[in-house]
Amino acid sequence: MAAVAQCVRGALRPRYPLLSFSLRTSPRLLCVATQQKNTGQNLEEDQSQSQNEHKVEPSSAEKMLTEEKAKLEEQLKEVTDKYKRALADAENVRQRSQKLVEEAKLYGIQSFCKDLLEVADILEKATESVPKEEIKDENPHLKSLYEGLVMTEVQIQKVFKKHGLLRLNPVGAKFDPYEHEALFHAPMEGKEPGTIALVSKIGYKLHGRTLRPALVGVVKDA
Repeated sequence: MAAVAQCVRGALRPRYPLLSFSLRTSPRLLCVATQQKNTGQNLEEDQSQSQNEHKVEPSSAEKMLTEEKAKLEEQLKEVTDKYKRALADAENVRQRSQKLVEEAKLYGIQSFCKDLLEVADILEKATESVPKEEIKDENPHLKSLYEGLVMTEVQIQKVFKKHGLLRLNPVGAKFDPYEHEALFHAPMEGKEPGTIALVSKIGYKLHGRTLRPALVGVVKDA
């Protein structure tokens, strides 16, 4: 004990002469001071360890907030996905509706055009039935009637073309079941099989869609 006191006095003499003097006079004071110092260090260590424990282990309130945040983020993600799908569905419906409106504008006159085709057929048959050798100046009435029929036929074809209605006269073309209707198949010399040799009735297309197929005769292999 005397040796310890002497070492402590030696260490403290340069900086704390009064404390060194006190230690010479009272060894018990040294023990008390050392005990108080150790006690203070232990208290600081306990406080520091307690703070570290509080930092490491989150409180129950923090856990609840973290779980609630995760749930809200998941709900937000689901709502966002539903919103995007709803927007996509609405856009698809809008495009389909727009397409239907456009088709209605284009093909709304389809039934009316079909009725007019019969008139066009009659005009065509009427002009074809007039003997060309009879159309002379000596027959002014017949000539005027024929010219009037031709002009009417030309004008009605102009009206058809203006509204997207076009003639199908596919003589010599390849047979297409979407545009033509075969009345018969017959072998013909000099004609390629599968081509159209005769058109019995002119067909029509409305804006690219077949309104009435052409009635044709198709060449077949001999």
